[in-house]
Amino acid sequence: MILSIESSCDDSSIAITEIETKKLIYHKKISQEAEHSAYGGVVPELASRLHAVALPLILEETKPYFKSLKAIAVTNQPGLGVTLLEGIAMAKSLAMLLDVPLIAVHHLKGHIYSLFIEEESITPLLVLLISGGHTQIIRVESFEKMQILATSMDDSVGESFDKCAKMMGLGYPGGPLIEALAKEGDEDRFDLPVPLRNSPLIAFSLSGLKNAVRLKVEACGGYESMSHQDKCDLSASFQKAIKLHLIQKTKKIFAKEKIRDFAIVGGASANGYIREAYEGLCDEFGKSLLVAPLEYCSDNAGMIGRYAIEAYHKKQFIDPNEIDIISTKKHSSGDFL
Repeated sequence: MILSIESSCDDSSIAITEIETKKLIYHKKISQEAEHSAYGGVVPELASRLHAVALPLILEETKPYFKSLKAIAVTNQPGLGVTLLEGIAMAKSLAMLLDVPLIAVHHLKGHIYSLFIEEESITPLLVLLISGGHTQIIRVESFEKMQILATSMDDSVGESFDKCAKMMGLGYPGGPLIEALAKEGDEDRFDLPVPLRNSPLIAFSLSGLKNAVRLKVEACGGYESMSHQDKCDLSASFQKAIKLHLIQKTKKIFAKEKIRDFAIVGGASANGYIREAYEGLCDEFGKSLLVAPLEYCSDNAGMIGRYAIEAYHKKQFIDPNEIDIISTKKHSSGDFL
């Protein structure tokens, strides 16, 4: 079995995955949403302190599996440096104590493998990754070869949901709150710009849309003066603009790429409105849509363990003394993960 650890942001998670069957034997996640909600977003130092408490508590429950462990896997990039450190310190200690190999996992590749928890992997495929820190379309040709076809020039989808929710005084995390309000709203009431609508660029940009939401909130007299219906309508209008932006740029890639399987992963992929829009787009282009189960869309150790099975078979191990924390590396279109 492989023990995997995820601590790249504000979720403390550990999983045990059986190598031969790919079965998720044990999985637990402790969320920090309640602690960060008062600040309207993640406070890195607070997240680190909470990981230091939560991870050992979860690890205690996994001790019965220690004798069956063949490797330890841990997220080492990208993410918040102070939170990655908590998981890496635990993983290094376990690998040396149990004398098993250590596997370093790229968080975004982990999200891709959330599609294959307890399943065989499928390649090649195109992947839209929409999370709190990233908005990218990736061509996954194989386990070893993943190329970024489009990426965000500024804010990510998840970040935009969180910041716009904060502008409307809704709380954190913003994605589920805005999606819930949008179901009661009129998506055509507020005229919001669709980013890069007239640009030939195959890229994403959400900072302008986020600013447009800010101006609408101000025009309503601030979030304190907004009625419940105002917030529902603005949430629906914002969500519609996000959808149109994502679909417009994805269409350009679909027109060029012949790969049949297309997937959506990352925390924001749990949004039902966006999923429904992509179901229609995939039908239009004759592509098959893959999505991760809702419980594995956000950060979790199960996806890290699933990726680690592939790395284990390929003996992609790292010396515990040489593992690096890579917290802020930025990728551009054309880069390989």
